Amino acid sequence: MRIAILGLGQAGQLYAADLITLEWKVSGFDPAPVPAPSGLRRAPSVAEAVAGAELILSLTGGMFATAVAAQAAETIAPGACYADFNSASPADKREIERAFAATEAVVADVAVLAPVPRRRAATPLLASGPGATRVAEALRPIGAPVDVLDEPVGAAAGRRLLRSVFMKGLAATVLEAVSAGAAAGCEQWIRDQIAGELGPNGAAVVDRLIDGTHEHADRRRHEMQACRAYLDELDSPASVCDATLEWLDRLAAHAAPPAPVAAPTAPAPPAPVAARI
Repeated sequence: MRIAILGLGQAGQLYAADLITLEWKVSGFDPAPVPAPSGLRRAPSVAEAVAGAELILSLTGGMFATAVAAQAAETIAPGACYADFNSASPADKREIERAFAATEAVVADVAVLAPVPRRRAATPLLASGPGATRVAEALRPIGAPVDVLDEPVGAAAGRRLLRSVFMKGLAATVLEAVSAGAAAGCEQWIRDQIAGELGPNGAAVVDRLIDGTHEHADRRRHEMQACRAYLDELDSPASVCDATLEWLDRLAAHAAPPAPVAAPTAPAPPAPVAARI
């Protein structure tokens, strides 16, 4: 199979490396000078990476997803499947699908349901849209649990965002409790209390929630903004989203802003786009 991966951050590199071991022909694009797995054909543009590919995985980050899809639509092959793996809103996913309306390609809305580093290309997925079955057929044989929704593009994204309200809200709750514990001089005590409630691996979960939120605050901020917009669309209360966004705004303010994954008119390549999923 010929596959293209757009975005070579942590998730993109892991997917590429695993698919190359299956002897798939893998091309990839990222405008930043990030490392690429051995065996990947590095393309100089989105359009050139996509040309001739049967399956395209977009792992660019939600804030860049629609712009990258528009570029991919220029050269996508008839019958190819464009699978958007980004944490974007249902409205953005539908806009991505519209980018391919004049092509003969199919689009899959794919929600990633666990951190990719844990199981790499075997990460659990939820997919909807016309290309959902194609994604399942490609990735199930390598161990990925792929649940297919008989629903349009946007359905998988909506469910992923509902999950994110809980997961990112949990991370914000842990951050707030541990920060207050540090101020009170009992940080380890509150960490142990939280870990005990989270099960046998609770201490590792606490560390992962805190470290991951600090490391990916800006990307998660964009994801929570999408959650907030989706809950507004549902006319559902969004107090947890608002509180989580406060924490992410505070953390992101101390981090350098990410550069666009695709900026074809820029004279020089932007800085690396880090682990996006």
